[in-house]
Amino acid sequence: MVFLLAATYVVATLSGARGIPAVLARQKQIQRLEDRNAQLAREIERKRDHILRLQNDASEQELEIRDRYKLVHPGDTVFITGQPDKK
Repeated sequence: MVFLLAATYVVATLSGARGIPAVLARQKQIQRLEDRNAQLAREIERKRDHILRLQNDASEQELEIRDRYKLVHPGDTVFITGQPDKK
């Protein structure tokens, strides 16, 4: 009788709200968060490298400024590609 009660308690505990399904769900959540952290770390490193290039290279700075603000030097030829806006 004691064995049957102990077995019932174990089954109820392992399959309950804090049992094996909860542990597996937490492990999946941890894995997703670790993957996201790794992705963010790669993005931070890529941006850090970009900032270093901008700090150390004047031509890289000029390209960034020209691209961001759509600036051109006098005499430059600009080609606009793509579909024109329909109004």
